[in-house]
Amino acid sequence: MDWSKYPNFSESEFKCKHCNKAEMQPNFMGKLQHLRNAYGKPMVITSGYRCPDHPIEAKKSTPGAHASGQACDIAVQGTDAYNLLKLAFALDFTGIGVQQKGGGRFIHLDTLRLPPRPNVWSY
Repeated sequence: MDWSKYPNFSESEFKCKHCNKAEMQPNFMGKLQHLRNAYGKPMVITSGYRCPDHPIEAKKSTPGAHASGQACDIAVQGTDAYNLLKLAFALDFTGIGVQQKGGGRFIHLDTLRLPPRPNVWSY
């Protein structure tokens, strides 16, 4: 993948902490770069690609959006979280997960098209 097409992100941010690969899908990354342009602020990626053997994915009956290279988690809270969510809805991200309690606050974004989509959930 040509990471130069996504000037606000680096391959290292999206590497699986289990296998060290960053098998992100270009369509997802293009949408994420568009979101970043509209948001106008840095976005800290806390989880990008996760291989099917990653401990979080291995617990699932079927690997999720992260394992398909179509998801990431972004560290964000407060007004910034609200603004990022507004933009994510407008840009048609199909999966939006919100963790805004306690430490480690983040928003999960994905572009999966399989049912049930679109979908919003809280952790």
